[in-house]
Amino acid sequence: MANIIGSPERYVQGRGILGELCKHLQNIGKAPFILVSESGKGRVKEPIEKSAKEYNTKLSFEIFQGECSRNEIDRLVKVYKESGCDVVVGIGGGKIHDTAKALAFYAEAPVVIVPTIAGTDAPCSALSVIYTDDGAFEDYLFLPKNPNMVLVDTEVISSAPARLLVSGMGDALATYFEARACMQSNSPNFIGGYYTITSMAIARLCYDTLLANGIQALVSAQAKVCTKALENIVEANTYLSGIGFESCGIAAAHAIHNGFTAIHETHQCYHGEKVAFGTLTQLVLENASPEEFEEVINFCLDIGLPTTLEDLGIHEIKIDEIMKVAELACSPNDTMGNMPLTLTPEIVCDAIIATDKLGHYFKAKRL
Repeated sequence: MANIIGSPERYVQGRGILGELCKHLQNIGKAPFILVSESGKGRVKEPIEKSAKEYNTKLSFEIFQGECSRNEIDRLVKVYKESGCDVVVGIGGGKIHDTAKALAFYAEAPVVIVPTIAGTDAPCSALSVIYTDDGAFEDYLFLPKNPNMVLVDTEVISSAPARLLVSGMGDALATYFEARACMQSNSPNFIGGYYTITSMAIARLCYDTLLANGIQALVSAQAKVCTKALENIVEANTYLSGIGFESCGIAAAHAIHNGFTAIHETHQCYHGEKVAFGTLTQLVLENASPEEFEEVINFCLDIGLPTTLEDLGIHEIKIDEIMKVAELACSPNDTMGNMPLTLTPEIVCDAIIATDKLGHYFKAKRL
């Protein structure tokens, strides 16, 4: 099997770039089908309409119903085919991105992804995570190609709630550690091959960028200003993490996240927040060095990522529920098998409990 790296055809990032959307669409499509939330539409409509007027572009807006589910995708395919549009544009967060990519696949259309938050690494990947209508993880939809373009307006992202940027850092935090696990187990990546030295270097750069710029970027986001540190973190959350996870693979951190989706209390948390706890649990499973574990958990505490089950909304620990999480994480259709060691639900359950206790320990040290 070959070594393969995947990426979008073009990545565009900068302040005010949303106002140039139709300019950048010129070689992709002339009639965009824009998938966006109701609230998101109000925030992005004006600069897009100004761009459309300048480039004589026909716009069609469609409101996302809230979940990247089979039913929502089927609904949108029908609407798109009746719209006369020739390119799908997904504007918003991770679930809109994944839905737009799936829609474009089934409708045989090009797709452009426009994040309004840097909350996940979904924008660049040839992958959609499918959930049930109730928000429980269902399956991965592997797509034949990456988005035609990812366009990131850092001015828009800097005005979003800071918690969303932090969630993106939680998702990006897993990139290097899961890539390393896949390298050690010689597991395939998401695009039918194995890691390259470039993709491993990108995964490591993602982690180093988080440590170097994370706190400064958080402060910038809290002040709603766009600084170089925030620009760097947006690129790490979106591009470095996206290329790193897809071209290297994922392992325990995301599998544990998927397991937690079965517990209703965790639905108040964002994807990256659960992934961050999953990353800590993966390090416990690996028996990582004390120095490495402390570096990661202190980073989580510094920027406000979950380190305990209570942080995930689980205020009463029920072993049978945690075992359910572990069983789902270890299911054959998930990625726990990419770990370079043999794991059972019992081992994973114990690691989750141990991670929670370590989280409380490190929090107490700061008091």
